[in-house]
Formats: sequence, C-alpha cells, structure tokens
Amino acid sequence: MAVCRPTPAALLTPYSGTITAPDQGECNIKILLTTTLLGLLMAAAGSHNGAIYAGFPVFALCILLAFGTQWLAFIPAYLRQTEKFYDLTGSITYIGVAIIALILSQKTDSRSLLLAAMIVVWALRLGAFLFLRILADGADSRFDKIKPNPQSFLATWSLQGLWVSVTGGCALAAISSGHSAELSLLDIAAILLWFLGFTVEVVADRQKRRFRAAQGGGQFITTGLWAFSRHPNYLGEIMLWLGIALLAAPVLQGWQWATMISPVFVYLLLTRVSGIPLLEKKADKLWGEDPRYQAYKANTPILLPRPASKKTG
Repeated sequence: MAVCRPTPAALLTPYSGTITAPDQGECNIKILLTTTLLGLLMAAAGSHNGAIYAGFPVFALCILLAFGTQWLAFIPAYLRQTEKFYDLTGSITYIGVAIIALILSQKTDSRSLLLAAMIVVWALRLGAFLFLRILADGADSRFDKIKPNPQSFLATWSLQGLWVSVTGGCALAAISSGHSAELSLLDIAAILLWFLGFTVEVVADRQKRRFRAAQGGGQFITTGLWAFSRHPNYLGEIMLWLGIALLAAPVLQGWQWATMISPVFVYLLLTRVSGIPLLEKKADKLWGEDPRYQAYKANTPILLPRPASKKTG
C-alpha cells in the first residue's frame, strides 16, 4: 500500500508559509475528504446551543461559507493559473463570516461586536499586506508545481477553508452563542492582549519589509523587534488569537468549547508544523556558516522575547 507523504506543494495558511499538501492524486483526495470531515465536526461542535437562522445553525452556515468561498475562488484561479488572490480570498473570508455571524445572530452586545471587529481589523491588515507583497513579488513560487494539477490546487483552497474555520471558530461560536455575559476585567485583559499582539505583528512585518527593501533578500534582519525575537511577527499572531479566544470563552457552552482549539492550533501550526521550522531551516541554509548569523541565533530567542546578549550585525 502506498503511503501518503506530504511534500512541498501548497499553503495551509498564507501567514504561516506552510508547504504541506501532497503530490499524489490519492493523497489529494484524502486531504479533501479530511478537511471536509474536520469542517463538519467543527460545524457540529460550534453550533451547539447557538443561534438559528432559517432553520440552520448560524455557526454551521459560517463554516459552509468559509469552505464554499474557497471552492468558488478555486475555479477562476485554476482557469487563470494564478495564486495572486489566494491570500486575499482567505482574508475576505474571515471578514465575511464574522459579519454574517453578527447579522444572522442579531447580536449587538459589546463582546460580539468586539470579536467581529478584532477579526475584521486583523484580516484587513493581513490581507492588504500579503496582497501587496505578492503584487510586488509577481508570483509565489511555492504554487508553481501544483497550479497545473487541479486536485493539488483544490486541496490548497480546501485547507484554507479549514484554516478559517478552526482559527476563527471560537470567535464565531461566541458571536452566534445563545448565551451572553457582561465584560469583565479579564475581558479587558484579553482585549489588551489582542491589541499588543496585533501591534507586534504589524510593526515586525513593516520592519522586515523595509529592511528587505533597503538591504535586499540576501541579508538577515537583527534590528527593531527582531533583536528581541527571531520571529516576532509569529509571536504577535499567537498573542492576538489567544486574546480573541479568551474574550470568546465566557459565553461558550457545551460542545462549543471544542472551538477553543483555535489558539492551540495557531501555536502548533506556527511553531511545530510550519512557519518557524521552515524559516529556521531556510535561514540555516542561507546563513548557517555566517558567524554573525550564528551569534544572532545563539543570543536571540526563537519566539519569546528577551534582549540579545550581544550585538550582531
């Protein structure tokens, strides 16, 4: 029996830089079936005790919209053989499901409005950043081998639908929850955590983009937030989704608690599956023999910040 082994082929999430979809047709079918099954399980859990619209759970409708949007976007993307609006579609999907959840649930409480606003602001910023980046770069070479294969290309869009559903799941469950709770001091702390994470992510992305524009892709950044962490943008991403989860938690009930996998999923994705492991491997290949990089790596933590013990250039 052939073993389905992931190979460099497709993105799971635009921000993590994941390259994990398989080449073989059988594996692509498994990816499609698995992502769909996980989406159905998420829809069932998040819909528990949630709002209903036209006889259907609002949460489940949001998950259906998340996947459906990706599958529809796949059609023109495949026909035109382009990945340029892949990241943008993911961000638009986040915005769409957050707004739809608010409207269909008829929620106007502060918690629901804040959760929706957090997702919309984050998605607008990230979507614009990634879209402008690919326009400037011209293309994303990671898609070169999979765009001609409809099954492989469709698998990447399905994975993006799962990414939206799992990462945004706890916020969507809270917005569509039948339970409500007044904001507390712990909720204020969650909001501040989101704001801090969002700020760190934005600043780190801008610093790296400006550095690359000035120095070129052949140099590694050690200034600004990058002097305190080798991946401050990922730290910000983890922090902001943890803030969203903490704000969502007080109104979750029953099986809705399963959607709290969101921050765990983000953390594991960026630190264990893709993101950091892939970038560290790439950096080692580019600068592994450079004493300056070795000093930077030895004295600067991989994620949680602390001042570097010595200056590196």
